[in-house]
Amino acid sequence: MLDLAIIGGGPAGLTAGLYATRGGLKDVVMFEKGMPGGQITQSSEIENYPGAPKVLTGLEFMESWPEQAMRFGLKHEMEEVLRVSKQPNNVFELTLAGGKTVHAKSVIVCTGSNPKRAGFEGEDTFFGKGVSTCATCDGFFYKGKEVAVLGGGDTALEEALHLAKTSSKIYLIHRRDAFRASPATVEKVKNTPNIELVLNAQIKKVYGGPMGVDGVIVADKAGNERDLKVPGIFTFVGMNVNNGILRQENGDVLCELSKAGEVIVDLSMKTSTPGLFAAGDIRIEAPKQVVCAAGDGATAALSAMGYLEHWESK
Repeated sequence: MLDLAIIGGGPAGLTAGLYATRGGLKDVVMFEKGMPGGQITQSSEIENYPGAPKVLTGLEFMESWPEQAMRFGLKHEMEEVLRVSKQPNNVFELTLAGGKTVHAKSVIVCTGSNPKRAGFEGEDTFFGKGVSTCATCDGFFYKGKEVAVLGGGDTALEEALHLAKTSSKIYLIHRRDAFRASPATVEKVKNTPNIELVLNAQIKKVYGGPMGVDGVIVADKAGNERDLKVPGIFTFVGMNVNNGILRQENGDVLCELSKAGEVIVDLSMKTSTPGLFAAGDIRIEAPKQVVCAAGDGATAALSAMGYLEHWESK
């Protein structure tokens, strides 16, 4: 039986594994069906991680993380976890894709979340090359330039306001004529001179060349098209929280979730189920930054170690 099972091999999972094994835990396994690294490996440039001044691609940035984490004994199993459940004897059971089960005294879930795709033509082709879902990550590259933002919720409007501080102009595209965001945020957007509202419109396609995005074609409800000559488009149409492994066979959920499906944790990354911890983008109010996910992983590992000091089988 494992002391600790870590589900997910991104920054949160790798950091949790590093801290747990370096902290003295012997039987620690990270379950990640693919190569470790996480969603950040798809990023074209990383330049805001403290202590890493060289600009790297996400793949280059994460290359050394698994080696460091495994130096102290972390094991990586290339297995997909389908479900986590807790047995009456205080032991967690992990059901793997092949039907095999693994048992652990504690579990850290680091399965993250994925931005929903908007579904317009060219979105996948230019993702990471002008199409982005993180203004905090990529907004700096459009300093002094015009960019487009798609969405009508709080995140979209807040990111548009963030971009407006450095970009020359923001085209805020929304399919309706009213926003879902809070009234205060909507008012700020309307009072920001370099934000132009493009309402009752949808993106038809994004186009460009080898160097990335060159423009965005939007169409209103009447079919009238407009060509926005922008090098970047930020889409904020929601998140898919990867919480499926917490759902039990009877339909219950292993721990408390928010309305959006995010795992509710305290400052120690503890969930409502003793011995179960969550770190990174799957948790509530996650900033969705690599440095924050790594911090979550370290915190969760330290909490798990504290939990195991008093663990008893029932």
